[in-house]
Amino acid sequence: MIGDVPNVEAGQEFSTRRQAHEAGVHRPLQAGICGTKKTGAESIVVSGGYKDDEDYGDVIVYTGHGGQDGAGNQVSDQTLDDPGNAALVTSYLEGLPVRVLRGYQAGTPYAPASGYRYDGLYRVTNYGSKLGIDGRLIWQFRLEAYDDTPTPQATQQPELPNTTAESEPAAVTGNETPERVTSTVQRIVRSSAVKRQVKEWHDNRCQICDLRIEVPGGSYSEGAHIRALGAPHNGPDTTGNVLCLCPNCHVMLDAGAIVIEDDLTVIRGGQPAGTVRTDPRHTIDLECVRHHRERWRQ
Repeated sequence: MIGDVPNVEAGQEFSTRRQAHEAGVHRPLQAGICGTKKTGAESIVVSGGYKDDEDYGDVIVYTGHGGQDGAGNQVSDQTLDDPGNAALVTSYLEGLPVRVLRGYQAGTPYAPASGYRYDGLYRVTNYGSKLGIDGRLIWQFRLEAYDDTPTPQATQQPELPNTTAESEPAAVTGNETPERVTSTVQRIVRSSAVKRQVKEWHDNRCQICDLRIEVPGGSYSEGAHIRALGAPHNGPDTTGNVLCLCPNCHVMLDAGAIVIEDDLTVIRGGQPAGTVRTDPRHTIDLECVRHHRERWRQ
């Protein structure tokens, strides 16, 4: 299950991983990542298993799975072929939430004093590879808490830089390590089951420009509603009202720079610019196409 688990709130504690398993928060009894490349990651455990992990409470830099010996040393390179790592890539590409469970072994100020604690939903905001502390290639995933996910209380006071009241004001030169602040403006791309179905049918290839964006571990596209959801447009959340698009074509469709004729001719700047590619499994709702075209008629 992706997302929240019924009857489990952020902050709930479990004495053992088996209790967390039985509650449905994190199903594996040993693995730190639960999920597959197809479904995305359901949950992760932050428990000090990888020395390159970083934990800032509402932000976690989480090291992927693989390449360790029994003593916790990184002895070989990690890859994105590992099922757990591939699952986190899918969570990033599809904008899917990931449940976070912290264990007492994590060795961070945000770890519980004992047992395990469910800390709510986080999203994967980026990922990449680097040479880890042990000199081997690792993959790391940055996870950020959703706005309504409470930040766990630190059991230790984080170290703060020394300051003095008498310090002379310094010239502004920028900041090589900028502090993290909460922003009130965010764009979170969440993918519904309907969007994911359409993207799967088209193998993440844009139906307008035919672009398929390849990234390490997968490919990326966006599900775009033709007739917008919600008032005043009230479009249906159905596969017929969704196109598989690249980010550029998605923005142009949403802003009216692209409209579509009933024969699926794409009109850009008042001129024909190709045809929407179709698939036998994907019937496009022409009523939604007409509504979108009327909305942007000039």
